[in-house]
Amino acid sequence: MLIVMKKGAAEEQLQKVKQYLVDNDFDFHQSTGANRTIIGVIGDTDSVNRTELENQDGVHVIFKIPAEESS
Repeated sequence: MLIVMKKGAAEEQLQKVKQYLVDNDFDFHQSTGANRTIIGVIGDTDSVNRTELENQDGVHVIFKIPAEESS
């Protein structure tokens, strides 16, 4: 799952999203660019309350990465 923060999201908003992930036992990697911050969430994201995350201040959009099909 990828969480894209809004342009100019405050550090406090970013910290709140990261704390939500930590509180719900997820690992993540943060990538900070010139205009946006993207958080890559690691783990079984099926248990994430996507609506709750999307409603966090500073979140622009969330992308769910589909599971790979086994061959």
